[in-house]
Amino acid sequence: MSNAPCRVLIVDDEPLARSHVRSLLESRSDVSVIGECGDGASAVIRIREESPDLVLLDVQMPGLDGLEVVRQVGPDRMPPTIFITAHDEHALSAFEVHALDYVLKPVNRQRFAKAVDRAVSRHREAAPAPALEEAIESLKAPRAGADRLAVRVGERVLYLRMGEFDWVEAAGDTARIHVGRQVYEHRITLTQLEQRLPPDRFVRVHRSVIVNIERIKEFQPWFQGDWIIVLADGTRLQSGKSYRARVRALMEG
Repeated sequence: MSNAPCRVLIVDDEPLARSHVRSLLESRSDVSVIGECGDGASAVIRIREESPDLVLLDVQMPGLDGLEVVRQVGPDRMPPTIFITAHDEHALSAFEVHALDYVLKPVNRQRFAKAVDRAVSRHREAAPAPALEEAIESLKAPRAGADRLAVRVGERVLYLRMGEFDWVEAAGDTARIHVGRQVYEHRITLTQLEQRLPPDRFVRVHRSVIVNIERIKEFQPWFQGDWIIVLADGTRLQSGKSYRARVRALMEG
């Protein structure tokens, strides 16, 4: 049994997310944060070089995502890992089966503390890390409900089919989802939601806007190469400079 603090590496491409996770660990004497990584490639190097006791790993990252980090390090050599993800519990049921842990974004203090408690207990008992390969494959496999999003509305939770979204706009760390005349708010960043939406149905046209391709009626030229995108219901959305290539690809079919 080891009484040494559990050495933790934080991996997330969002600086604010890393800062939040670090703040949740500051009051704990049983853990020691040895560093942070903002991308998967540097995480692989750091894990190989320093062999942390615990990795707090974001699943959705551009380039090398969290699951690919595990594959490159090697599932048999990967330290105990808590996945931090925007996927819902239905999508991550495989982790429960395989004795792994995960925390949903936005990170809840109590749920996070429970996950870290479990990891620290495993560290103190010097228990072997659970095998990750089967859980990773289970997460990658198609699953029931993958085309839906659970959205809380008051005391209810609506199970919305993502194909019915007309367009989505960002409001800080909240996505405002437009479905007909209804607007639903969901605590998820636009980048996280973009990774869950079917890429053949949705396209990001602005840093704050994702649109359902099937709802687009016409494109109207705007200033300096940007466009006004008119939807079937008359909604007008402006494209952004960084997304001009995507809009041109849409118009070229």
